[in-house]
Amino acid sequence: MTRPPSPVPFPGKECTVFRPTPAPSAEERSKLRRVLEDRLTALARHHQVPGAQLAVHSGGMTFAVETGVLDVGTGEPFTADTAVPIGSVTKAYTATVVMLLVADGDVELDDRLGDHVPELRRAGPPCTVRQVLSHTAGLPSGPDSDQVASVTAARYLLDHCTDRTLVMPPGTDFSYSNAGYVAAGRLIETVTGMSWQEAMRSVLLDPLGTVPSFIGTAAAPHRPTARGHSANKATGRTRPVRQNLAPAEAAAGALRVSALDLVALGRAHLGDGPAGLPPRELAEEMRRPVPGGDPGVLADGWGLGWALFHRGDTVWFGHDGNAQGTSCSLRADPATGTVVGFTANAGSGTELWNELTDVLGEITGVPMPAAPAPRGPAAPMAATSQCTGIYLNGDIEYQVTMGDGGGLALSVDGDPSAPLVCHEDLTCDLVDPSSGRRIPGGRFVRDPRTGAVDRIQLSGRMARKSALV
Repeated sequence: MTRPPSPVPFPGKECTVFRPTPAPSAEERSKLRRVLEDRLTALARHHQVPGAQLAVHSGGMTFAVETGVLDVGTGEPFTADTAVPIGSVTKAYTATVVMLLVADGDVELDDRLGDHVPELRRAGPPCTVRQVLSHTAGLPSGPDSDQVASVTAARYLLDHCTDRTLVMPPGTDFSYSNAGYVAAGRLIETVTGMSWQEAMRSVLLDPLGTVPSFIGTAAAPHRPTARGHSANKATGRTRPVRQNLAPAEAAAGALRVSALDLVALGRAHLGDGPAGLPPRELAEEMRRPVPGGDPGVLADGWGLGWALFHRGDTVWFGHDGNAQGTSCSLRADPATGTVVGFTANAGSGTELWNELTDVLGEITGVPMPAAPAPRGPAAPMAATSQCTGIYLNGDIEYQVTMGDGGGLALSVDGDPSAPLVCHEDLTCDLVDPSSGRRIPGGRFVRDPRTGAVDRIQLSGRMARKSALV
């Protein structure tokens, strides 16, 4: 088997010196906690977020603040122990368990996926464990949860992870894939002989001191659980929503944890947790950027389970996640040992987080990576006309059209189209039709042989232009 080149770090960042921030005094800790709580409360109110948690580990100390309620229907207050559906941040936990299996010698990163997942031994994609963890396996994003609500993980993989469903050859580029992490969860099951939930609890959560809680199962005894919410800014109303993650997708998004739990995971990856969880060399391997993998607007690079973010001379690692009506984030800085965990029980929590990162650096003295910002003017019509067409990622269809005025519009699976602004370098912004606000969306990609636009990457998911247009 031909092995891919070894991952390499960002240029100039091969060796990061750990520079812990100084520990604050008792008076400074008290003041910092008040400032964090006041800021979190004000931003939650502004963004119609019923409840949120923020945990910051810096200078050898951990600060945890929370605000609001975990359910607008009951009014029960958020606490530091409240478990929140963290969506795709679950993938960082799943990747960590896979790496612990690597540490035990049960799995090698460059093993073919089908070596460990029986459903993929014949018609499965020719990708490796490393490529699955880094979203460079070429696998599709995956179907809607409602579409696979009653199928097993094995059936899911047989239907949606074959060599015929690839959106690109494995190892050639980045395409964010829930389906890939369904496969990673199945690998954990076949190697350990346990369900993904059982393995997650015994291998990782229990050693971290995290009380297990999963979507689709009964809430952990004596641990409050937050509901997701939808906030309508036009009416000012906020209502609870239902989690609809399919059981087969558990490894991609089923965990419920607190901001403090997120910080515990980040600290473990910095060697500030249970010994060998994970071993230092594998923790470092996880946060090395994979070569050739460009996640677009999601991050500046990607490792094995971790998104990577530039900030000055350092590279933070972390992950973001959105379940139904929740928004959660984790960031960790290897240079200072700073770790930040955030949870919110509303989809608008993403906007809260983006504002919070701007002020956290001022409050803690450790500047954090900022969210991507919209670009300048649109590209000329001659360039954007090449971008029209139908693009496919598994069952997802993206249609890009051009209006009479030369502007682009995007429709997903036949839904009403929304304006799309394309720039000279073929990056693009989505435009919120109700507010006109631009949101960095992704990029169009040219075929390196012909120069023709043949792919679009939206929110990290790559789709290939269909010839049937």
